Amino acid sequence: MHSSKKITIAVDGFSSCGKSTLAKALAKELGYTFIDSGAMYRGIALYCLRNELIADGFLDEAGIGVALNSIELSFHSVDKENQALLLNGEDVEQEIRSPKVAAIVSKIATLPAVRKKLVDEQRKMGQNGGIVMDGRDIGSVVFPNAELKLFITADPDVRAQRRYDELQSKGIKSTLEEVKKNLLERDHIDSTRTISPLIQTDDAVVIDNSNLNREEQLKLALEYAKERMN
Repeated sequence: MHSSKKITIAVDGFSSCGKSTLAKALAKELGYTFIDSGAMYRGIALYCLRNELIADGFLDEAGIGVALNSIELSFHSVDKENQALLLNGEDVEQEIRSPKVAAIVSKIATLPAVRKKLVDEQRKMGQNGGIVMDGRDIGSVVFPNAELKLFITADPDVRAQRRYDELQSKGIKSTLEEVKKNLLERDHIDSTRTISPLIQTDDAVVIDNSNLNREEQLKLALEYAKERMN
C-alpha cells in the first residue's frame, strides 16, 4: 500500500497496552520506519545501572547529566520484523527488557537532560515523515504536528496479564502481582511528572484495546492512517 504523502504517526499510551506491537505492525504495513522511543529511555536506564549512577532507586542526577555525552543510541534491524537497540554499539535489546530496567525507566525519563537529549534525537529521526514512533509524549511533545496521533489504552488488569505473559514467554521470572504494581507505579510517574507527562492530546484518536485482538486493532489504525494519507 503506497501513497504519495508520507505522514508522521505518533502512538502514545500507557505502559503495556501494546503500543510497540501496534506501531511495529503499522510501520510494516505502510512501509514506514518504526522507532521505539521507550527503548531509548531503557537504554539510558541500563547505562545508569551499569555505571552505578543509580543506587537504591536514588538517581545521581549530576552524574547522569555528564554521562549523557558518552551515550550513543541507535537501532539496527535484526530481521524484517524486529529491530534491536544498540547502546554504544552493543546490542542490549534483551537486557533493556528486564524487570530491573523496567523498575527505574520512568524515573530516568523524568530527568530534563535525558528528555532533551532523546527528544532532539527522535525529532531528527522523524524529520522527513514516513515514520511510526511510539512512546509517552510523541504526539504532545516530539511531534505535536504529526498527521495522525493514536492514544492507546486498556484496562490495567488486562495490561498486567499481557506483560506477565510476555515476561514468562521470555523466561523472565516475575509474579502477576509484581507486574501490576510496577505498571501502576509507572502510570502514576508517567502521568504526573512535570516535564512531558503522558497526556491524551485533543487531536488524538483513542483506541481502547481491552477487548480487541492485534488484527482488529491494526485494521482500525490502518483505516485512520489511510484517511490522513489521502
